[in-house]
Amino acid sequence: MFQLGSALLDGCVLAVLAREDAYGYSLTQDIKQVIPVSESTLYPVLRRLQKDQMVTTYDQPHSGRNRRYYRITDEGHRHLRNIQTSWGTFKDGVDSLLNFTPEEIAALAVAVDAADKEADMQMQRIKDKHTATGALNHEKSQDSTHNTQDIPQSGQEGART
Repeated sequence: MFQLGSALLDGCVLAVLAREDAYGYSLTQDIKQVIPVSESTLYPVLRRLQKDQMVTTYDQPHSGRNRRYYRITDEGHRHLRNIQTSWGTFKDGVDSLLNFTPEEIAALAVAVDAADKEADMQMQRIKDKHTATGALNHEKSQDSTHNTQDIPQSGQEGART
């Protein structure tokens, strides 16, 4: 999985809050549907965004307890637009590296086929060379066997007559 930088995580939090106010747990669940993030990661982000005046908080009673809700501020909306612009530029650049047009895919397939054929031809040349070398070595060994039969061994020169 890809690591999220703090700016991208800020953008994800602000984007969720731009849709509606949310309390920490529900915000975590919304983001978890898209990227792996834990509450322990998200709460420091929320505190920092609050400190930087990107979000404000308010408490609302729920089942006898108060829930702390987060709301995006005007400054948070401006920051979100900057992150969205930066993300778009970054994403387009990465997409241009990772994604291929149908024409590029066809050209890559042709190049791969050509490389496969060249590799097959090289393998065949190597096999042919080894086969020829093996046959030549076999002939040489046969010749040396025949030649040694004609050469008398020491001590047997007179025994053949």
